[in-house]
Amino acid sequence: MKKFETEVRLSREMGLMDATMIGVGAMIGAGIFVLIGIAAGVAGPALILVFALNGLVALLTAMSYAELGSCFHDAGGGYLWVKEGLPKWNGFLSGWMDWFAHAVACSLYALGFGAYFGHVLHEIGFTVPHWGFVSPEKLLAAGIAVLFAYINFRGASETSKIGNLVTMGKIIILLIFIGFGLEMMFSQGNWIERFSPFMANGMGGVFKAMGLTFIAFQGFEVIAQSSEEIKNPKKNIPRAVFMSLLIVVPIYILIAVTALATVNPSGGMTPWDYLAMHKELALVEVARQFFSGGGVMILFGGLISTMSALNATIYSSSRVAFAMGRDRNFPAFFGKVHSKNFTPHWSILMSLAIVILMVLSLPIEDVASAADIMFLLLFLQVNIAMIHLRKKRPDLNRGFFVPLFPFLSILGILLLLFLAVYMFNYSTVAWIVTAIWIGGGLLTYKGYAAKREVVHVQKIKTLERIERQDYRILVCLASPRTMTSLTQIALAIAKKHEAELIFLHLVEVREGRKLRSGLDEAGLKRQSISEMEFMAEKAEVPARTVIKVTHRISQGIIDMAAEESCNFIVIGRQKNPDFLDRVFSS
Repeated sequence: MKKFETEVRLSREMGLMDATMIGVGAMIGAGIFVLIGIAAGVAGPALILVFALNGLVALLTAMSYAELGSCFHDAGGGYLWVKEGLPKWNGFLSGWMDWFAHAVACSLYALGFGAYFGHVLHEIGFTVPHWGFVSPEKLLAAGIAVLFAYINFRGASETSKIGNLVTMGKIIILLIFIGFGLEMMFSQGNWIERFSPFMANGMGGVFKAMGLTFIAFQGFEVIAQSSEEIKNPKKNIPRAVFMSLLIVVPIYILIAVTALATVNPSGGMTPWDYLAMHKELALVEVARQFFSGGGVMILFGGLISTMSALNATIYSSSRVAFAMGRDRNFPAFFGKVHSKNFTPHWSILMSLAIVILMVLSLPIEDVASAADIMFLLLFLQVNIAMIHLRKKRPDLNRGFFVPLFPFLSILGILLLLFLAVYMFNYSTVAWIVTAIWIGGGLLTYKGYAAKREVVHVQKIKTLERIERQDYRILVCLASPRTMTSLTQIALAIAKKHEAELIFLHLVEVREGRKLRSGLDEAGLKRQSISEMEFMAEKAEVPARTVIKVTHRISQGIIDMAAEESCNFIVIGRQKNPDFLDRVFSS
């Protein structure tokens, strides 16, 4: 009996603007709100140079993401590319590091929320008590992490439209900050003097601050992770990656300029030392001096940013662990989904455990540094994978090519490695944590994953092996009551036209949930289609199955017919007589 393979797809509902806003929203997360004060103390006025240079370093890796994202359209991004382009242990290690990097980033965002919300509570006269050695801010951070882990467990998440509104809100708040800052800066005659000495802490301070703030530049990877949901990914992914950087980097530079040029330090302190003293709340202090209500505005923006970033990153972290559980790289319980919510509850719980551990055990500087080092090393592997895949898979239909290959990619690798290693001078603790995690990953791979890993054939290879027919019939399977009769009708038509059948099963995700949350449910739908495939095999008609996750059934059918250039659609009539009208009028 033939073993059929089922392809699971997400409905492509995101346009270029949606994809760009995903990247912008991920970059303008908590990093710029939380880390700018700390980074100013490390680099001095050269913080401006830090953001400009980090933009260039990010651009070198973004080009690799643009090239690979334009030809690999599966959800997963860097983890899957490293698995495809490098040896198996690299693939495992990239997933292992990706899981930890996102979990530690969650810790950073939670700590940022704790600092901002703690300040709000302090202003209204409410005091959060200490709990042993745990500060009130850390208690609040742990609490918000638990809350959003529970939200992810229940399956709720922001849609792309809500995410776009949140992102636009953050951009508007920062542009208002920049506008008032520039007005105040140019009204002062001595603002240039505030940037002297520019290299107050030398190039060493610049390199440390670059490593510390790099997490605020890595959001473009989320675009690649969402590639299966993006329309025309061959063109739109490269465009969205570069547009997101083009929007974010100037905003960061202008924030650094206005913060340093306009803040009024007390006690004869330098502007950068004053910002460093206020740490996570530096932007709040600067905005408070700009205009009445400025501090409240930045507090609101910081709270929205940290919560939005925390929600999205807990989701990403748990899905990496879930995918590795399905691949048998992790114990099987990581790959299980909750029977009611269709969410990977064990993966969410294990990710939460890492978040809470980092929140309670390390200060925010070390948490940020650990996340930065992980992302730097992860991006390094993606650049290496891009070089290998350019040579190994020249046949891939790329929508973008990294120019001056391989020199720009090698330069990106060297810069990422340099920044990661140099972070040892800023946070030895972060490097110890990183080394322990990577060492634990290598031991896990050797002792567990290498013996149990399920080798999955990449979708792009599967598609190359399928000899597609000129005539294709889309069979929409929904009700078990009509599956057999629909298949019989489709087989009769297929024999006449020597056609290929595509069995389509749609998983509808309610509004308010991300499409990728439907992947958990899709795995449970496979068994109901097997009988139809065996009917096609018996009739000697070529057939394959696609499970498509969509927000609207009608749009899912139309998209699938367009993607496969189907000549004929077989669809059952639902009890609701208006159903077909809705499908064909969409």
